[in-house]
Order: sequence, then structure tokens, then C-alpha cells
Amino acid sequence: MGTKEGFIDVVGGKVWYKKIESEISKHKTPVLILHGGPGSSHYSMQRLNKLAKDRPVIFYDQLGCGHSDRPSNQSLWKLERFVDELKTVREALLLEDVHILGHSWGTTLAAAYLLTNPDGVKSVIFSSPCLSAPLWARDQDHNRKKLPEDVQQTLKECEENGMTDSEQYKKATKEFNKRFVCRLDPIPDILKEAAKFKGRQSYVTMWGPSEFHVTGNLKSFDCTERLNELRLTVLYTCGKYDEATPETTKYYQSLTPNAEFHLFEDSAHIPYLEEEAKYLRVIGEFLANND
Repeated sequence: MGTKEGFIDVVGGKVWYKKIESEISKHKTPVLILHGGPGSSHYSMQRLNKLAKDRPVIFYDQLGCGHSDRPSNQSLWKLERFVDELKTVREALLLEDVHILGHSWGTTLAAAYLLTNPDGVKSVIFSSPCLSAPLWARDQDHNRKKLPEDVQQTLKECEENGMTDSEQYKKATKEFNKRFVCRLDPIPDILKEAAKFKGRQSYVTMWGPSEFHVTGNLKSFDCTERLNELRLTVLYTCGKYDEATPETTKYYQSLTPNAEFHLFEDSAHIPYLEEEAKYLRVIGEFLANND
């Protein structure tokens, strides 16, 4: 496999990218990976480099996390700038034809970008999608009620008293995460290591203090009324226990022409780690069928 890394100038700083391809795969349509967060970096998704046996795989760390610059300018943390960043990355890497795979917040970014009607996108994968922050918040309210009473109470009290940076809030959040984010026990090392590459400022500004307490500037984002405008092949995926619930993910599918759905039966929000082999197979077959 050949690997190329570098930096691209975007509004607010430089973003890092990596392209992986082989002599055999380099002539196929590349897939561009949009990581979650905002601010989670590509790190935990790097095993998707195994897709490079069939096509080029391109990762990049969005501004504010990973190997990219981490400016402190709060005005940079808005959806429109990230859409512009994606356009710039695609232009800089000469991605005339491309597949897009977005995970979690990466699906928010992918949808917002696609609704600008760019040319050359052959397909999109919405992996554990968030295409409506209000629906996401509603689903997490339901999920929180499945937690032990004492955990629910801790979360409620910390949020009401402005203590979302406290140790007790973080501990209670871990109880949520092990049910609805990653169900592997022990937590994979790659997920633990990914934590040090996260950018907190963009996450808190745009989303909030936790997955289930939406207070940032994305809290009113909802593109469900425009999903019928998508004129490309779409694959929706999620885990059976996902915070991006199967019910809501299938609802998105129902609004989208030419859309498929796949459920990962033994996963929560990170099937690319929880069921890695199956995830790679499903994604690889979908991409091959849409070249």
C-alpha cells in the first residue's frame, strides 16, 4: 500500500489528510471518510484503511482536532465553515469522482454538503446518522430512561447545576456510553487512544457537554425535509443498540429516494470496531456496487 500525508489550507488554519491506495486500487473511485464529533478525529476509524485494497481511502482530521490545527477562535465552529472545509479538501486532492462515508456528526456534515448539489459524488454512506438534532435529543431522552435511577439522577442534577465538567457527570456519562456508544468490554485500546486526539472546543460549541445533552449551535439542525432532494445512491447503517436508533435511521431512509439500510445486530454506535469484519464487508460491497 502507498500512503501520502500532508496538510491543506482551509479557513482558520491547516487540516491534515492521509491517502492510502495500492497499484491495483488507485484507479477506482476513492472514498472520503468524514469522522464524527465534531472534534473526534479520524483516529478510531483508521481501520477503514483496509478498504484501500479495492479503492483509495482518504482520511482527514477536521479543523480543531487530531493532527490538524486547533485555533481558539470560537467563530470557526459552525456547520457552514466545515462544509466549506470539505469543499476545499476535495478540491485540493483533485477528487473529481468520490464516494463519501460519514459517521455520526460526519453524516450531518455530509448531508449539508450534498444539499449544496456538488458534482461527482457517486454515493454516500450515512453511518449511525444524525440528520436531525431534535430527533437525536428525543431519542437520547428515551435512552437515558433505560439507565439506572441513580445514574439518571446524577446526570439531571449536574446538568441543572452547571456541573457537566464534574467527575460525577463524567462517570455517569460512561454508563450511557457503554450501553449506547460502544458495547465492547473491555473498551478497545484504539478507542482509548483516540481520546487524546479529540478537540473539545468544537464539540462543546457545536454540540454540548455530552452525546445526550444538546446545547450547542447544532441543536436546531434538521435536514429531514430535504432528504428527498438527494439524487444519488444512499446507504444508511446503524447498530441495534445505537444512540442513532434503528427506528430513526429507518425513518431517514424512508424519506430518501434510492436508499438502502443495514442493521449491525451486535453493535451500538461504533460498528466499525464492534463488528469490524461485517462493517468492512457491507461497506465494501456497497461501494463496489456503486462505482
